[in-house]
Amino acid sequence: MPVLAKDIMVTNFDTINHNEPIETAIKMIFCGKIRETGDKTTSLMVIDDHHQFVGIVTMFDILYHLRPGILNYGVSGENISWVGQIKQCKEELKKKKVRQIMSSEIVGALPDEHIMVLLDRMVRNKYHRLPILQNSKPLGIVYISDIYFHLFARDGIVNKRKE
Repeated sequence: MPVLAKDIMVTNFDTINHNEPIETAIKMIFCGKIRETGDKTTSLMVIDDHHQFVGIVTMFDILYHLRPGILNYGVSGENISWVGQIKQCKEELKKKKVRQIMSSEIVGALPDEHIMVLLDRMVRNKYHRLPILQNSKPLGIVYISDIYFHLFARDGIVNKRKE
């Protein structure tokens, strides 16, 4: 029997509106849900005012935008005096909206796509997660760790995590 995206997708996921302050996203990710695999969610699906999927904001996106912009021009962080800089970087980050830092060029998947198609797409593109979409609305999300868990723990190759 084929295993499809809808069979393994996480349906208990958090969303955030693209106009929310980034501070809201920081708090939501900090308090992220623990999935069946034992992994903590480190991303939020971003939706617009019509509940259409418009992107993902991740812990990585937030930390990337916490850094001073000068680091994006080949300047090494080793050459910066960091005294007082972190507080200033946090204050600048708090002024932003989710839409300003989210990843918006996200490739999704359909609920009826086979697990190996998802795996191939994720490995080729180095994705950690794939939103499962139907008519541009998020139905679920598949994480690479959930595919790994499904392929090995559920099939008896590895015992489930001990509590």
